[in-house]
Amino acid sequence: MASEAGPSGGYLDILRAPHAARLLAGTLVGRLPNGTGPVAIVLFARSEGGSYSLAGGLAAAYGLANAVGQPLLGRLVDLKGQPRVQLPAAVVSALGMVLLAVAGIDPLALAYAAVVVAGLFTPPLEGGLRALWPGVLGSEDRVHRAYALDAVAQEVMFTVGPLLVTLLVALHSPAAALLVINALGVLGALSVVLSEPSRAWRSAPREAHWLGALRSPGLLALLGSFLFVGIALGSITVAAVSYADDHGDESVYGWLIAALGLGALVGGVLYGARRWAGAPERRLRVIVGLLALGYAPLLLTPGVVAMTALSALAGVFLAPALACGFIVVDRHAPRGTVTEAFSWLVTTFGVGAALGTAAAGPAVELNGTGAGYGVAVAAGFAALLVLVATGRVLTAPGRSVRHAGHDGHAVKTADFPPSAENDRNAAVEPGFSSGHQA
Repeated sequence: MASEAGPSGGYLDILRAPHAARLLAGTLVGRLPNGTGPVAIVLFARSEGGSYSLAGGLAAAYGLANAVGQPLLGRLVDLKGQPRVQLPAAVVSALGMVLLAVAGIDPLALAYAAVVVAGLFTPPLEGGLRALWPGVLGSEDRVHRAYALDAVAQEVMFTVGPLLVTLLVALHSPAAALLVINALGVLGALSVVLSEPSRAWRSAPREAHWLGALRSPGLLALLGSFLFVGIALGSITVAAVSYADDHGDESVYGWLIAALGLGALVGGVLYGARRWAGAPERRLRVIVGLLALGYAPLLLTPGVVAMTALSALAGVFLAPALACGFIVVDRHAPRGTVTEAFSWLVTTFGVGAALGTAAAGPAVELNGTGAGYGVAVAAGFAALLVLVATGRVLTAPGRSVRHAGHDGHAVKTADFPPSAENDRNAAVEPGFSSGHQA
């Protein structure tokens, strides 16, 4: 897995591109309701007198509805365009949270209906942004750096988002937190869909098929691997709580999770600062292998300082794995399904995290904290095994294609399959020549 120094400018080169900073910022703000939803729902339900079981049930219903809605809305984006789907979905999702904040948890059926609506209609802004990058940035190298920047920005959002909810609760109330966060989400989605790239973007014509993006064997292999990556991450969350309990200090949990996020942040920044040679499918196997190895020292469960350092180490390869996974999704998504394909990755990762949480709980109860971390280690190596076992279907057809660059001229890139070529040619900046533009 050879590498060389990336072009001068790095991330600043990405953010200086027309529309790029706006799209990234708008997407992150628009995704705040998704990133903070479970925390905000739990805090609200508890403030209304609900039990932890009820609060957890509402948060789980929201997460399940979100997992179902993302690929369905992603398919609609590919068919209808971004503005016609993203903004209405954001408004409906926000109204679901408004209903919860106003009606409370009684009647219970209405509360569940509210969170299901909010989760189901969460707009697929994450997949939509990745569909826009090729047209906005032009060259393959810049798109790959943007994927890494996207993964890093996610870590920042999932760290800052819950802190923002906590601050709003402290300043006013959990209901106010729900309302403010979702109002910000609508504003973020509005900023994205009013941008020129979002309004001009059109997916390539697609073959009618009920499986949509899931008819790609390569994409299915990738999703299978990232299901286990999600399981590993979900189990670490539970194991960290158990570790904090073992040491009699709840704040230890915060330190461990913050260290995990910091490691991912550093790893993503370093990964995106390099230009990597070779096929991303092979590179992904190496990164996921290193990710699994990084989880293994957590089994030692040493003292708090050492455990915090090991948690940071365990996070280093998470953002690079996601960034490289985004590239592989782009290469294997069938023609006209790019947003749906990215949304499936979001869903699979989320479902995996939920399964990891469910699996780690009994493991901890039966055999202690180490067993919880053992679930993460086993899942990490299972993710690697899936990639190794499906190596043939993950090998993308090698061919060079040409797509519109940032300056409007053709730019030659290598190793994009025909499906990715069509979506890349469709996702160009306004003013570029494209047969699929509005």
